[in-house]
Amino acid sequence: MRNTKISLAARLALGVSAAVLMMHGSALAQNAPADAAAANDDMQEIVVSGFRHSLETAIEAKRDASQIVEAISAEDIGKLPDNSIAESLARLPGLAAQRVDGRAQVISLRGLGPDFTLTTLNGREQVSTGNNRSVEYDLYPSEIISSAVVYKTPQAGFTAQGLAGTVDLQTVRPLDYGKQVLSASARYEQTSIGKLNSDSEDKGYRASATYIDQFAHDTLGVSLSIAHLNSPTQQETSRVWGYPQLSNGSYVIGGDEVRANSEEFNRTGIMSTVQYKPTDNFTTSLDFFYTHYQDYQWQRGVEMPLQWGNGSAIGAQPPVALLPGYTTVGNMITSGAFSGVKAVGRSDEGSTQSDLYSIGWNGRYTKGDWTGTLDAGYSLADRTTTRFESYFGTGSSGSSGATDTIGFTNVGTNEAGYQYTHNLNYADPNLIKLTDPNNWNGGTTPYAQNGYLNKPRVHDDLYSLKGDLKKDFHEVAFLKDVDIGVNYTERNKEYYQPEWYVTLTSNLTAPVDPLTGVRGASAAIPSWAMVGTADLSWIGLGNTVAYNPVELLSRGVYSLVPCGQYRANCTGDSHYTVDEKVTTAFVKADVDGNLGSVKVTGNVGLQLVHTDQSSTGIAVSTANSAAGVYAPRTQGIAYNDLLPSLNLSFVLPNPDHQIRLGAAREMMRARMDQMQANLAYSFDSSKAGYTGGNLNNSPWSGNGGNPYLKPWYADAVDLSYEYYFNRAGYLSLAAFYKHLENNIYNKSTVTDFTGVTSNSTAGSSTNLGYVTVPVNGTGGMIEGVEAAFAVPLDMVWSKLEGFGINGAAGWTETDLQAGSQGVGSGNSSLPVAGYSKWTEQGTLYYENHGFGARVSVTHRSGYLSEQTGFGQGREFDLAVPETLVDAQVSYDFGEGALKGLSIVLQAQNLTDEPVITYYNGDTTQNWRYEKYGVRYLLGASYKY
Repeated sequence: MRNTKISLAARLALGVSAAVLMMHGSALAQNAPADAAAANDDMQEIVVSGFRHSLETAIEAKRDASQIVEAISAEDIGKLPDNSIAESLARLPGLAAQRVDGRAQVISLRGLGPDFTLTTLNGREQVSTGNNRSVEYDLYPSEIISSAVVYKTPQAGFTAQGLAGTVDLQTVRPLDYGKQVLSASARYEQTSIGKLNSDSEDKGYRASATYIDQFAHDTLGVSLSIAHLNSPTQQETSRVWGYPQLSNGSYVIGGDEVRANSEEFNRTGIMSTVQYKPTDNFTTSLDFFYTHYQDYQWQRGVEMPLQWGNGSAIGAQPPVALLPGYTTVGNMITSGAFSGVKAVGRSDEGSTQSDLYSIGWNGRYTKGDWTGTLDAGYSLADRTTTRFESYFGTGSSGSSGATDTIGFTNVGTNEAGYQYTHNLNYADPNLIKLTDPNNWNGGTTPYAQNGYLNKPRVHDDLYSLKGDLKKDFHEVAFLKDVDIGVNYTERNKEYYQPEWYVTLTSNLTAPVDPLTGVRGASAAIPSWAMVGTADLSWIGLGNTVAYNPVELLSRGVYSLVPCGQYRANCTGDSHYTVDEKVTTAFVKADVDGNLGSVKVTGNVGLQLVHTDQSSTGIAVSTANSAAGVYAPRTQGIAYNDLLPSLNLSFVLPNPDHQIRLGAAREMMRARMDQMQANLAYSFDSSKAGYTGGNLNNSPWSGNGGNPYLKPWYADAVDLSYEYYFNRAGYLSLAAFYKHLENNIYNKSTVTDFTGVTSNSTAGSSTNLGYVTVPVNGTGGMIEGVEAAFAVPLDMVWSKLEGFGINGAAGWTETDLQAGSQGVGSGNSSLPVAGYSKWTEQGTLYYENHGFGARVSVTHRSGYLSEQTGFGQGREFDLAVPETLVDAQVSYDFGEGALKGLSIVLQAQNLTDEPVITYYNGDTTQNWRYEKYGVRYLLGASYKY
């Protein structure tokens, strides 16, 4: 209900503001023809800084663009309006951010998730550290980005384009900036939750510096920026296993994974540009960007098999039982207790280390009416992630270790889902042991699984070379210029994930347990490995032990057993590469003319795109009897595409009013992990005698990627109306429609297994079987309406000088479903990942006499969120609506000895909004709960 009220309030504010504009627009329009020149001259003399300056710059970029765009601009050098690029982008019409580990990391644009948006840096496509093409925006320090433009419609000369749109991050051009500047900033930050793990931190800092200068009579410009961040996150998280149905028809919680997660995010970013313009007709620039980040995580807690522990006991362990006296509301058991619970304790550690490079060179030469441009770029990403799981409990599966009675109470959708009671003390080192409490490997290995380790690695590099030649036409009606060129990119993404079981070294030689069939002894936790406790009191479970599993491995308490020898709970040491070679020839004509009293500008163009894609991977047997059987394979396809585009802007007789039209055929390539050549297969020897007929009875089956995937294609139309009534004020209304020709979803496909070997294929009469892979299917549609406004409130009442409000709202409708993204069968009732029907944003600000304050609200309706799951796979769940509130107050010293100094106090997620998802479209069935608390920042910056 709270989210609904705020959503309605945002819509009401939009309507009231639009009405105010209509009342005042008539008078402004009447005066505009006679007074425009004088008014503009007066405005040029006013020096505006801070948030209003960033707003004016963004409005100017939107007004002057040849396409339908949205823009954000830095308030000053090193000062975007928000602390992250994703947060700033999420305040634009039709955009929304998804929080990952408490940070706004990825964005959805026009109802389509991160898979459908490309990101460029200074116009050059960027690689990613994940398994997809979408970048992680928290890798790009906001302090070194001067602006960002979101292109909602494509144009032929821009060769890096997504189906939803393209985000171009831009850095400062030192010669264009035109003056010397030296600035520095520092901020202290703290989270409100406190330390959930005693060896973590809840305080951090960030610092940055920028230098810009011009030399040699302003023919040589240099800029250098560096930004460092040390940011902690504390996260209370619960993840319910599901809701099995009892024989009486009621649903009950199946189990829960409760964690106290702590994180320390360290990032250092460097951006440098050298720009040289020795003559008026030649300019060249060299850009360099580098980010290094290390992310450390401590994830500690317990996993409780509740109803799903019932009847699943092994050996002497008693089954879990739902005790009588529980409470039922509707068909959901909302409170009760389970006896015989043997919790699996977790003391996990993880880390991610990434390096991202981007280098670009551009040269432009003009002679007469001709301009030639050559641009070369290189982008590289390397990422290594370590996930170390370590398990503890009262004893191994089948032993006489103590069990617990867990009471549970459902506390509502907007809370942690459940509160628990317990009897055992999970922080008692005399009770808790290193062990395998629930036989997680299912007896498929001869050793107890006391933990799990994987180290997925991503290497992604991209080369680009673009050349074009433009001819200006001065005397041809409507034809301003013609640009013809070619762009070539070559991209290689490699993914490798080695995996190991973690077992107690003592188990390697211990006798086999007759009850479980494995070597499953337990061991005390050495005192030297203990690091304190983890706090689960927020959900009623008190504290748990916390220890360092990496230290246990380094000192020989643990040993590693490669997963390649066994298959249970492993993904098969996945290893693949995807290669793309894309050549794009394009021609674009810019138009500029008049239709009566209406000025018409824009462009029309065509791209011819040739793609040659391939993947090298392995076919690996998933059967334990055939472990270690690999077969390398390389597959691929080449294809051509024609992509026309049209962008027209109609400037009405009053030039403050514009109508824009965009029409294009759009394309977005498949996720790179969907294009992998890997195949995980099995051969069922019991079906080896298959002689034909129904292939469901074939001994062959498997799942994998599809190197033959074609892109998504859409025919799109955009229409917008824009009214600019003030340098800091505008109103825009836009509508769009995309007809998708195809989509991508998972489907069981007949596959020829010829050449794939197995240890037990004797007697097989066929090499055909079903493999589940992503395929191209039929399409769908997505349509929407967007509105945005900005109003300096002194227009309404002179006494409100310095106050202003800006906001946006977007409505999107689609018939695309989760199956369209390779999830499920293609008939899933889940929405497309990242889709919210409503997105709304608003900011109320005040700036005057150096003092500034603002409050920003972003809201999105429920959506399908995407996370990284086991083995770096994709997991999806439905998230409830989310409303985030941020606030800031600042003061800039404009005169005196402190001139150039500014101080700022910020609060992020002021209402402590959690991330909540649920099962089966039923908001009473909580799935995932993550609460990050409020983040406070206090800092200062100085510019000379």
